[in-house]
Amino acid sequence: MHHATSVITKLVNPVLKNLFGFEASDYTIMATFVVLLTAIIFTLLRKKWHKDNFSKLQQTVEVGVEFIRNLLRDYLGNSGVRYQAMVGTIGIYVLFSNLAGSIPGLTSPTENINVTAGMAMITFFYYNITGMKALRARYVFQFTGTNPFMAILLTPIEILSHASRPVSLSLRLFGNIFGDHTLAAVFFGMIPLLLPIPILGLGLFVAFIQAYIFVLLTTIYISLAVHEEH
Repeated sequence: MHHATSVITKLVNPVLKNLFGFEASDYTIMATFVVLLTAIIFTLLRKKWHKDNFSKLQQTVEVGVEFIRNLLRDYLGNSGVRYQAMVGTIGIYVLFSNLAGSIPGLTSPTENINVTAGMAMITFFYYNITGMKALRARYVFQFTGTNPFMAILLTPIEILSHASRPVSLSLRLFGNIFGDHTLAAVFFGMIPLLLPIPILGLGLFVAFIQAYIFVLLTTIYISLAVHEEH
């Protein structure tokens, strides 16, 4: 099993121990680190934003923003842009968390089930609250259907279906990131001086594709929540 501890955790825990008398888990510290890192990076980027003179970095970021925007439009139409901030934030956090494990000395928060379960529950509550705001009392039809005679059959099925979504989201992300980094650690242990480039490339691919899948499923769940059941 892969139980690495990040350099940041090794630096932060002695400080926490001296000041507050406790130590935090590696995934808690790394999850907090990713939040602070992304907040600092995008705050600095915003200050250097130009409407006319685009830097390569700004162009790269805007490609990502446009990608999220187009994805939301595909599933929700023009009204999907209103969910861009939430979906984009989730995508950025998951992506940076995934990529953290590819940096020597760091670990990925998303290779811990507690972090992925937390992200999945945020998505779960968000799309349900969004659906209730959009449809109000009619949101109950998401679970019962519009036919009262079928409600007895459909309600438990729909409740189980909705309950399985955060479970599926969390396990998929955790399993793929944990498995990828465990595989990389095994190869690194076998060849400590030369980590195989294909394994590193695979790790980057998994980091991006899992962030995309998480964002895609979040978008689909929002779309299903705000549209009327027929």
